[in-house]
Amino acid sequence: MSTKTSVDTLESALAGVPILDVHTHLCGAHLAARGLHDILLYHMVVSDLYAAGCPSGARLTQFPGWATREEAEQRITEALPYLGFIRNTSCYWGVRIILRDLYAWTDPVTADNWRRLDAMIRERADDRAWQREVLRFVNIQRTCAEYCRRGEGEADDVLQYSLEWGMFMRCQWGEFDTALYDLERTWGRPPEAPLSIGGGARPATDRTLRTLDDVHAAITHYVATIPYDRVISTATGISTDIDYRVPSDLEMEAALKRRGQAGPAERDIYAAYIGEKFLAELEKRGREIMFQFSLGAEPLPFETSSRISQKTLAQVAEMVARHPGLRFQCFVSSRHANQTLCTMCRELPNFSLAGFWWHNFFPQTIRHVMSERLDMVPVNKQVGFFSDAYSVEWAYAKVIMVRRQMARVLAEKIDQGQYSMEDALAIARAILFETPQSLVGMTPAQGRLR
Repeated sequence: MSTKTSVDTLESALAGVPILDVHTHLCGAHLAARGLHDILLYHMVVSDLYAAGCPSGARLTQFPGWATREEAEQRITEALPYLGFIRNTSCYWGVRIILRDLYAWTDPVTADNWRRLDAMIRERADDRAWQREVLRFVNIQRTCAEYCRRGEGEADDVLQYSLEWGMFMRCQWGEFDTALYDLERTWGRPPEAPLSIGGGARPATDRTLRTLDDVHAAITHYVATIPYDRVISTATGISTDIDYRVPSDLEMEAALKRRGQAGPAERDIYAAYIGEKFLAELEKRGREIMFQFSLGAEPLPFETSSRISQKTLAQVAEMVARHPGLRFQCFVSSRHANQTLCTMCRELPNFSLAGFWWHNFFPQTIRHVMSERLDMVPVNKQVGFFSDAYSVEWAYAKVIMVRRQMARVLAEKIDQGQYSMEDALAIARAILFETPQSLVGMTPAQGRLR
């Protein structure tokens, strides 16, 4: 069987493999795009446009608020002159897939026609049946979204939930007490939306961490407040800039007193101390929740760059080993770190990998990461897909993109005699559908999506 024939045959066969999407930002009340801006200005495309010279690099207004029509029009109009410069990127390939397949639109988006396209998208924004049909088109059985976006449970038939709230081990641009502030804003409160990437405005908190007892009380509250009956995982980040050695109580007490003059040394103590205490408490509920975390995307003024040190990888391995009763799953945004993380999966029973996140979501990198994991990691320790989508349209596009890369990777392994066709399809089903259930705790939608 030639590689070309294998790819064509496999891509068709893979369309019949059901998928569980283990990480998204879908909103229960608004599963679909609310207008052209939610497709054309998805944050990964915004980065393409900003690189091409578009003046704005920030994301549009997001949950719990939404971009107004005025904001959407201003940003679309601003972006239009730069679309030609990004027609080569894989992110814009995703835009074309969405517009062609879901809206039957193949024309270039221009100043003369974008409002007509915008109206078409807005017409379907509240069509609940169509939203579910989009998921059916690509065989997504269910997705996992942020718990704070659940709303009134309008989409519980297609969504499960992850708690994306406190980010105690994630750096923010130009800040040194982020871990303290993020713990303060969650102390005494129910789960809410996480801090946005980029930091910036920090609303006043109800309480202030002044003593070690305060820190312990806030962590205890956080872990006790997690709605374990409604979430299956966390969604947080681990920064490579932090030194994750375990600080002593005395070091933390001293660092708290220096908060007003905090620098990198204090930042590391705050994050490492709070992170370790949090994991120790969460481990007590380890059978009820998975600790999913992102790695390798470090803050810049608007978004992030892919960056990770070998020291961080070693310290993450130590962190995972210190908490054998807690399941850890990594979303990595660094292609070169994948091989190290695969070796960690082989030696740490409670550590696994999932999908292709952010700076790894490019076709050549997807193929590299996927092939490496298939060679090194058992299928019950890896999840083959998550979309990180903010609308069902982008979940659709990303499934198409990943499925095509998977067909090429599996075809190569068939052609070299490593897999049979039956092996390849069974492996695909395992990492796309079975492992998200057995490892993460996802459940397929019951019956036909409606």
